Amino acid sequence: MKKLLIKKGRVIDPANNIDDVLDVLVEDGKIASIGKNIKANGHKIIDAQGKIVSPGLIDMHVHLREPGREDEETIESGCKAAAVGGFSSIACMPNTEPVNDNPAVTEMILETARKVGLINVYPVAAITKKLEGKELAEMAILKSSGAITFSDDGNCVQNSEVMRRALEYSKMFNISLISHPECQELSKRGQVNEGYYSTILGLKGIPSAAEEVSIARDIILAELTNAQIHFTHVSTKGSIRMIKEAKERGLKITCDAAPHHLILTDETLLEYDTNYKVNPPLRGKDDLEALNRALSEGVIDAIASDHAPHAIYEKNVEFALAPFGMIGLETTLPLMLTKIVGKNILNLSDLISKLTVMPAKILNIDKGTLSIGSDADITIINSEAKVKIDTNTFLSKSKNSPFNNWELNGAADYLIVKGNVVVENRRLIV
Repeated sequence: MKKLLIKKGRVIDPANNIDDVLDVLVEDGKIASIGKNIKANGHKIIDAQGKIVSPGLIDMHVHLREPGREDEETIESGCKAAAVGGFSSIACMPNTEPVNDNPAVTEMILETARKVGLINVYPVAAITKKLEGKELAEMAILKSSGAITFSDDGNCVQNSEVMRRALEYSKMFNISLISHPECQELSKRGQVNEGYYSTILGLKGIPSAAEEVSIARDIILAELTNAQIHFTHVSTKGSIRMIKEAKERGLKITCDAAPHHLILTDETLLEYDTNYKVNPPLRGKDDLEALNRALSEGVIDAIASDHAPHAIYEKNVEFALAPFGMIGLETTLPLMLTKIVGKNILNLSDLISKLTVMPAKILNIDKGTLSIGSDADITIINSEAKVKIDTNTFLSKSKNSPFNNWELNGAADYLIVKGNVVVENRRLIV
């Protein structure tokens, strides 16, 4: 394990209220010291002048597809994509084949990630068996096997009694359940956001109420049980209004938003490009503006890619037949630097907070900080780098991104995980 000295970077560590030009000393895989003009002998020197030195970025919502759909993504390819995207830690959702609803799948994910040896992978296990929403999975056993929390992402637990019991059990582990908010009676067979564009496109719409009814129910259940709940990929102004009000009343509510919901609207669907087909769907202009306000006001706690890989043959079909989802591990950082920081919706420190310390707190993992003695997970960001998105160069096995050929600013020049340099000069070296 190399000894590293990162020199003269702008160190932004929101967990410790640090934003200054400093040196960072790494020894034995840990943060050894942070300060001015640190001297060291025999250390690898990384010149970070003009760059941002951040805690390793965390993506709390990723689909790795393994086991079962290795044609779309594997744990190895997903870890490689995350690394070059600047993420030292990812949480992977349970909708694999078979579902991560038993210790064998959880342990397989962890063991494969250890063998890959690139970044930290945290399995999220299913709330219910087979994601069917009928019977709770063995939550205690799954937690002891290495699952960090629970979600039926891809599905929503429709049965309110089952969701209530899941919230009650979650309190034993001091974790925040991740809710995929979707009333499936309202969203059934829907393709895009219900509104003007669904009408002129001739596609069945998914109303905002499909998300909002589910969020309202889960807020009520969280209050009833005094449990923690996290709403993922929120997309409507009504959802934001309810979450904000619940937070103001002191409920244990957090939420994240995906980059595509923060920068795109349903108008982009006019070309019937299936890469824009996501769930929840891209919403209207009013929703986008509400999300951006909520991001700047701190109502939205974290940003998560909802990286959802699909093979080319799956997306290259008629719109109604294509699966929902787009990839995001390799585009999240430049998109957020260009479209969120570049438009003064967030400053750099706040963006880094929503990609580091906040997801770490929600997931209850010991990451997201450059505190002395913590794991040396570090992302060195060149916020001025000019990048042109080219899906042909992606390390993800899938290419289903609508951002191909977009010209953006920002890239992860280095990624360091537990003191090991994994990405150097934007190239994977491990």
